[in-house]
Amino acid sequence: MAAPTHAAGGPSAEQAGSLRMIAWELTRTCNLACRHCRASATTCALPGELSTDEALRLVDDIAAFAQPTVILTGGEPLLRPDLFAIARRAAERGLRIVAATNGTLLDAEAARRLLDAGVRRISISLDGKDAASHDSLRGVAGAFEGALAGIAAAREAGLPFQLNTTVTTANADQLPDIYALALRLGAAAYHVFLLVPTGRAADLRGLALDAPRYEAVLNWLADQYEAAPIELRATCAPHFYRILRQRGVRTQARGCLAGQSFCFISHTGEVQPCGYFALSCGNVRSTPLREIWQQSALFRQLRDHAAYRGKCGRCEFVRVCGGCRARAYEATGQPLAPEPLCAYVPRGG
Repeated sequence: MAAPTHAAGGPSAEQAGSLRMIAWELTRTCNLACRHCRASATTCALPGELSTDEALRLVDDIAAFAQPTVILTGGEPLLRPDLFAIARRAAERGLRIVAATNGTLLDAEAARRLLDAGVRRISISLDGKDAASHDSLRGVAGAFEGALAGIAAAREAGLPFQLNTTVTTANADQLPDIYALALRLGAAAYHVFLLVPTGRAADLRGLALDAPRYEAVLNWLADQYEAAPIELRATCAPHFYRILRQRGVRTQARGCLAGQSFCFISHTGEVQPCGYFALSCGNVRSTPLREIWQQSALFRQLRDHAAYRGKCGRCEFVRVCGGCRARAYEATGQPLAPEPLCAYVPRGG
């Protein structure tokens, strides 16, 4: 479903947010079968992927109007042979390039090639403290050991890495152990993702945290935040930044960035507010990214906090948090609806 290109009301094109981060899904091909995959990735390449020439032109298009961090993701991006050429072109254009991999295909040669291509950091997910818990979510035996081997290869090559964890009721109580593992392994950052039930994850709604436990997990993360020796961040969990403000902790980071300073580009060139938010704002094959970013009706709506509905619209933390727009849309079909997993009651009631 594509949003109209132009709309009245809301912020003007001149007021469009600065594009600071892009997640670019290079492929939906993957060697794992993760139960929580938002892309429903498969072991076979899907038709319609941007070609190498199209990908390189897109890099030039991005660099012509913005200098965002670009996350090269998938699927599994290491399954795309031109990953290194795309990364190198982006780095040459002054973009900060990072890559998201499951780690199982990352060996010494791949780590060196990523570094040589200008990749500044990789992310690898650990969704459990051990093989039993991680592999059960990743759908393939040996995924945990493979991820650890990839981390070792990155560390040996001098390629900085962060660890990510998608939190469910099955692993929420393991977060302290996974965080301790991240510290032992030498991670530069630890990012906690709260489940958004889209793609294959739609079948995991029963594993999603309820609002009180969601709040408890984010308060645990906030307990670690100020004394953490590495970067800690919550993703798809915008309430975390409201919690930090309530504790008097000031940070430049904010909650939901979808359409504010972040967008997602699919393997076929569709531009979305984020990877979990399955509404197209346009396609880079037919429309320059700059025009989509500045003129998309959906992006303009998301930037207009005064139009947010329900308690999100009344909340004094709306500009800090914003609620997860993807989760609101998934639950109600309305992008500006209130976040369904928020336990906070705004001061106005």
